[in-house]
Amino acid sequence: MSDTASTNSLCEDKVREQLKQVIDPELFVNIVDLGLIYVVDLQPSLEQPDKTDIRVEMTMTSPMCPAGPQLVANSRQVVEAMEGVGKVEIKVVMEPPWGPDRMTEDARDQLGIF
Repeated sequence: MSDTASTNSLCEDKVREQLKQVIDPELFVNIVDLGLIYVVDLQPSLEQPDKTDIRVEMTMTSPMCPAGPQLVANSRQVVEAMEGVGKVEIKVVMEPPWGPDRMTEDARDQLGIF
């Protein structure tokens, strides 16, 4: 598969699937199912025409989350590992505030929240 074909196959769903590899070290649930990923934006790279730049906006379960730097670094690492990815920006936002209602059913089941 050529670089162009792999770039064209990148999409928000694939990036979100890749981000499921990042596990919150305190809750042992992936950051996607926890509802920490707010925005995944893909844009053609201006610097590398055969690549796609990816911007992710994510939040933390609390503003003083001790795992924050680790979650950001791990998120960047897994996205950068994807074929066809250029520049990766991970931005932490606190608006809207995170709440348990943002979790998937799987995450609620795993944490015993009904």
